[in-house]
Amino acid sequence: MSTEIVQLIATIKRELKAQGLTYRDVARALKVSEASVKRVFASERFTVARLAEVSQLLGLTLAELLQESTSSLPPLDVLTREQEAQLVSDDKLLLVAVCSLNHWSLNDITSVYDIPKQEAVKRLRILDRLGLIELLPGDRIRRRAKRDFDWIPDGPIRSYFAKQGLNDFLEGPFNPADESLDFANGMLTRAAQAELKLELRRLRSKLVTLHEQSIPAPLSDKDGIGLLLAIRQWEPPAFRRMRRESQPDSDSVFKASQPATTIGIGLPSLGKRPPDVKAGIRKYIRQRHP
Repeated sequence: MSTEIVQLIATIKRELKAQGLTYRDVARALKVSEASVKRVFASERFTVARLAEVSQLLGLTLAELLQESTSSLPPLDVLTREQEAQLVSDDKLLLVAVCSLNHWSLNDITSVYDIPKQEAVKRLRILDRLGLIELLPGDRIRRRAKRDFDWIPDGPIRSYFAKQGLNDFLEGPFNPADESLDFANGMLTRAAQAELKLELRRLRSKLVTLHEQSIPAPLSDKDGIGLLLAIRQWEPPAFRRMRRESQPDSDSVFKASQPATTIGIGLPSLGKRPPDVKAGIRKYIRQRHP
């Protein structure tokens, strides 16, 4: 089977998932059985008429669907420092970028935030030029960032959120019913520290997975969740001030040859969020950090 057909079918599946549509929805729209739809997708043999009907279900013309499937733009791993600096230079641009990365539509953005549609579209075009998204016909947004896309570790975006949002994040309040702020310390070997860092990466990946599972849900049924994962060699300043100048580091309760490893996990409230996301993250934390 040609690469073009494979790309086209993959595009259809991606669009169905993004819009929260199932094979049952396709069957209902095409007036055939769900089993027939599954066979068509499994065999990857669509007639032109069927493709047109599926396109209509997705809110696309057949030409637009073909255009999306032939897009040659590679997925984005990371922005440059200059691109990140451009984002933080305009709060509205950064807001539209974060919303787009979280699979919001243009209507979602302008409904929740006081940004006129014209201004939002202007910023979407900037994001399109940066390569962060593709602005499709009808001002539809397609995220171009990879699943593991991240901001530069010491770049402008992280610096922005550290200065603008970190204190607000940690000040809470954290509602015990569905939120958590935990802090722990320990004396770990380098091998143990490496193992702990791996666990944190797995937890971050779990959040991404739960986020993707929540994409089809209506915006009203979910909300933003912040997960702060931090680990560093550290000793409280008050303890450091009491250290004997001639005393070796190994005598410190919190610090040996390097400060003790500390870990912080925070789940702040930004409003309602799907119970399955909360339960999934909490179950994972209990399994990994009993």
